[in-house]
Amino acid sequence: MAIIARTKADQVIEHISKIDYKKRFSVKEITLDMPNSMKLISKKCFPNTTRVIDRFHVQKLASEALQEIRIKYRWQAIDQENEAIEKARKNRKRFEPEVLNNGDTLKQLLARSRYFLYKNKSKWSPNQLERANVLFELYPDIQNAYNLTQDLRNIFEKTTDKIIGFARLAKWHEKVNQSGFKSFNTISRTIINHYQTILNYFDNRSTNASAEAFNAKIKAFRTQFRGVRNIEFFLFRLTNIYA
Repeated sequence: MAIIARTKADQVIEHISKIDYKKRFSVKEITLDMPNSMKLISKKCFPNTTRVIDRFHVQKLASEALQEIRIKYRWQAIDQENEAIEKARKNRKRFEPEVLNNGDTLKQLLARSRYFLYKNKSKWSPNQLERANVLFELYPDIQNAYNLTQDLRNIFEKTTDKIIGFARLAKWHEKVNQSGFKSFNTISRTIINHYQTILNYFDNRSTNASAEAFNAKIKAFRTQFRGVRNIEFFLFRLTNIYA
């Protein structure tokens, strides 16, 4: 219901509240995103639940922070190249960009590094491994940010106990403080503000994957009709098709 344009939390609560209270009270666990509207909906509609923030949304924040650092250096490389081109024109010379060991120019290296930074090292292709070695040698900050991102992912993937997860997250926070990256410090504060619901993941290792998959189906269904005018009828059709 939340993906329908202009639908507010109160409207979602009103729709869900139509479900029998005993059924809603029997729900024991809910996976959700970080927005407060999600927290409000789950708290009011399902009062007997344990709330779990989806680990993939936490990891996504770290990946976005990593890409932000890469993009910052890419803009710097573009500015440097533009200055070099202008200087070459003034001196009536032909501009030849520097080619790195793997065959990329600096601008190409930073642009093409986007995809492998989302992956674990074990999934890199030989070309990506070569490109990563060149990138990390030139930009140690990107390597440090990549390691922080992978460390956070490993905490969720390799930890099965909530207490151990809490300890490992505390160590990760310390690494973030030492790195000095502003964007990662923001993520660290976000995790601290939601630490209880994030740590609940380690109880049953529940994620929001099934809900996200169903959400994608609803978005595809909505796209066919170029929006929703009658919310009640839209929900009626969804019920007939997917329930």
